[in-house]
Order: sequence, then C-alpha cells, then structure tokens
Amino acid sequence: MNGADFILASGSPRRSQLLQQIGAAFAVAPANVPEQVLADEMPRDYVTRLALAKAQAGFDAQRESRLPVLGSDTAVVHGGRILGKPRDQQDAVDTLMSLSNSCHQVLSGIAMVDGQHSVTRYVETSVHFRTLNKQQCQRYWETGEPMDKAGSYGIQGLAAVFVERIEGSYSNVVGLPLAETADLLAEFGIEVWRDVQR
Repeated sequence: MNGADFILASGSPRRSQLLQQIGAAFAVAPANVPEQVLADEMPRDYVTRLALAKAQAGFDAQRESRLPVLGSDTAVVHGGRILGKPRDQQDAVDTLMSLSNSCHQVLSGIAMVDGQHSVTRYVETSVHFRTLNKQQCQRYWETGEPMDKAGSYGIQGLAAVFVERIEGSYSNVVGLPLAETADLLAEFGIEVWRDVQR
C-alpha cells in the first residue's frame, strides 16, 4: 500500500490500466461480492448497488490501511436485459448478432468508501453497432477476445470495428468512466496525474 492514495476493489486489468492512464496512485485488493440481480431490480440500481457493496467490502477487508476504497461495476444492457460474459461460442455469436444494427447501453456504478462517508455515481453510455453477420461474429470469437467480456465484446480491442458511434463516455465502455471517477476521487481529496513521470 506504500504510496497509494486509495484501494481499487477490483481485479479487472482494464480498470487498473485506466486508472494508470490518468496517473492515479492506488493499490489493488479485489473484493468478493456476489453478482446477482435481485428480483425486480433495474440495471441502473444493480450496478450502483454492486459498486457500493464492493467498495464497502474492500474497505472492511483493508480497514487497517485507513485508505479509501473505490468500487465499480459495469453492465452491458440491451432491450432491458443485462448481458453477461458468454458461456460458449454459440452464446457469444447469438449475443453479438442481437447487438447488430442496434443500440445498447453500458452502465457503470462507481462508489467510494472511507469509513465515514460513502458516495456513489452512475454513468450510462449508448453504443451503436453496425450490421454484423454470423461469419464475422464467429471469426471474432476465434480470436479469444470476447471470452471474458460482458456483452461478448471489447471496444478497446478488435471489436472496435463493430462500433459505428457512441454517445457518452468511451472509458465507461472499456470498464471505468474516468471523468466521473476523477470527480469522485477529488471529493475524497485524491488527485489524479500524481503518479506521472516527468
């Protein structure tokens, strides 16, 4: 924890890379929180609840460090349904074909907990896919990229060619909305750009 301003309660390499991109000084301590949608829970409420639960669990586990903890959760939503990581090739192809020539949303909840305060933020980005065909989707699966991705794609990788346009935060689609995260960190007196070599 030496030199860290806060703890990231996530093992996601993409979230770590995004925080490194903005020069944040942090340590990683993933929080183990069940990711199950509650009965009649809206996707917006789901990601916000999980972000706060992860931040709180991370803080409780690392309380002796006295560092605030950042939690985050992201969901890909299409037609009101949360799209998880693909079970297999057929699931990935079916998911991508459902996103073809349509608009879906990427929702993120972010939360910060320091033992005295807890603050949450919600961010939504709309992503418009061009028309895809099954052969493209199968070829994409064979690259291995979609296997661990919610919605079966990664905008920062090979699937960038599927995206016609987005409305909102690009970094949110990658895994962490950076402008909103920087604002949240600032509320807790934490600066970005600190861990930047000159």
